[in-house]
Amino acid sequence: MCGIVGYIGKKEALPILIKGLRRLEYRGYDSAGVAVLDADNVTVKRVRAVGKIDTLAEKLKAETMAGTVGIAHTRWATHGGVTEDNAHPHTDCSGAVTVVHNGIIENYRELKKRLSTKHVFKSETDTEVIAHLIEAHYKGDLRLAVEMALTHVQGTYGLVVMHRDSPRKIVAARLGSPLVIGVGDKEYYVASDTSPMLAYTQQVIFLDDGEIAELTDSEVKIVNHHDQKIDKHTEQIDWDEAAAQTNGFAHFMLKEIFDQPTVIKDALRGRLQVEEGTAHLGGLNMTEEQMHKVRRVILIACGTASYAAMVGKYAFERLAGIPTEIDVASEFRYRDPIIDPHTLVFGVSQSGETADTLAALREAKRKGAYVRGIVNVVGSTMARETDGGTYIHAGPELAVASTKAYTNLIAVLIMYALQFGRTNRVTVATGQRVVNAFLEISEKMTRALKTSAAVRQIAEKYRGYKNFLFLGRGINYPVALEGSLKMKEISYIHSEAYPGGEMKHGPIALLSPEFPVVAILTKNQLYDKMRSNIEEIRARKAPLILIATEGDEDARALADDVIFVPQTMELLEPIINTIPLQLFAYHMAVLLGKDVDRPRNLAKSVTVE
Repeated sequence: MCGIVGYIGKKEALPILIKGLRRLEYRGYDSAGVAVLDADNVTVKRVRAVGKIDTLAEKLKAETMAGTVGIAHTRWATHGGVTEDNAHPHTDCSGAVTVVHNGIIENYRELKKRLSTKHVFKSETDTEVIAHLIEAHYKGDLRLAVEMALTHVQGTYGLVVMHRDSPRKIVAARLGSPLVIGVGDKEYYVASDTSPMLAYTQQVIFLDDGEIAELTDSEVKIVNHHDQKIDKHTEQIDWDEAAAQTNGFAHFMLKEIFDQPTVIKDALRGRLQVEEGTAHLGGLNMTEEQMHKVRRVILIACGTASYAAMVGKYAFERLAGIPTEIDVASEFRYRDPIIDPHTLVFGVSQSGETADTLAALREAKRKGAYVRGIVNVVGSTMARETDGGTYIHAGPELAVASTKAYTNLIAVLIMYALQFGRTNRVTVATGQRVVNAFLEISEKMTRALKTSAAVRQIAEKYRGYKNFLFLGRGINYPVALEGSLKMKEISYIHSEAYPGGEMKHGPIALLSPEFPVVAILTKNQLYDKMRSNIEEIRARKAPLILIATEGDEDARALADDVIFVPQTMELLEPIINTIPLQLFAYHMAVLLGKDVDRPRNLAKSVTVE
């Protein structure tokens, strides 16, 4: 949600800023802008545009913006409509202060009312008040002015500031919205995440909440709100720019769907122990004695991650015998959850920056739970604030709709369940069956991907329908939920998902020849139950698409269309069965001419409540 890029160094800033904004498109945005301090260090030029970065780039062709210091932003509208006046960067009255900002200033109305007696506002945004606050406090020291301005601010921010009268300096501040600094050779980058700087450096410094960084040509100085210097270590990022390219695929989403057999190996590597029939994820940071004390597990997540967590619930209860709850992060704090020292709370997130999930984890920590994170992005806030956890190693995921991170999250959750299960009740033989099934999963995912052409033909057949119902039972109910979400996210087709047994308790009223059903009928303990539900669909003459196990010829007689997937252990079925549903949503969206990688109104990392 929104993206920030800044640069100070020896190179021309504008190309770096534009390239960086393109790397941040996956976060979701509706306008963009850049500001560059001119080569003479006298004036700041600013250009903004509504719409895609291509629109901004076209507008920049008529401008001369030479300079080696600049900041840029992609905006996802919160306060004020989608207009050029509301696009970032924002300035103060004189144009001396230039600001880009992610987050929400909760008391901006009060601040704006107070400042309006001496300052002229040109936008409807909350961000502009920061520019005027800095203007009011500036006495020649930009960092100090930012520090003083932020003492008046309530809310969240990832903030980057330039000042015309402090020409070789950028100041960045963070509270609740991520910022990372890239360290080059006498040059520095600042951005919402690492993707804009991967082409230039893999050495980074992650800012923590309450920290303010001052970037000059020669150094980065980081202080807290009390102006006390903080020594931060530089981290090496393993991702590189090549990993963030489409590699010949038409879209990032398709590339990331096809990445899954490879990246799941990265999630499993070094964590499975065949002889012992267990998994070992050292980042858990718990002794066996502490593990035995866990009486309840809570999995906190949003969106796609919450459906991965639902699979995790099945795994924890089946393998470890530990009662497990799923909590939607945005609701967790507001229901006064009952937590004790025997509760283990996992935050589950691709970005590790989801505001709702972070707030929920902080609440759990305050109440004395063990708090751990399962995340994809190295150095993310969740990774730093929890007391342990695991990276899922899915690599950069640049399509807004999550695919490979989802399946890797599932894999890690099941491995955690196995690790706890082996300390509680799972036998070596059972554990070995799970481990061996994991060792076969990559090859089976590759086979599932070979359905892509057939899935595209099915999408062509159903592209005219306006509604879909997705059904699954047991561990495949979360698969139905995720398939339905993908359809909504990228094709904008209305869909719903239900447990197969619940269909007759209401949704069956929707069934007609104009309401197709996608059902998961793979060979597991609920096969006969699900088949009965499917017979109910056939009786209502609704078009039926089945996800079925290879070799199940009976499925052909049941449905209008069948997508066959390899058989695997029931616990791992969601990893396989999700793939054709990802492909179905993708091909449907492409056929309908939708923006697959950047669907409307959505953001990759939702950093506001």
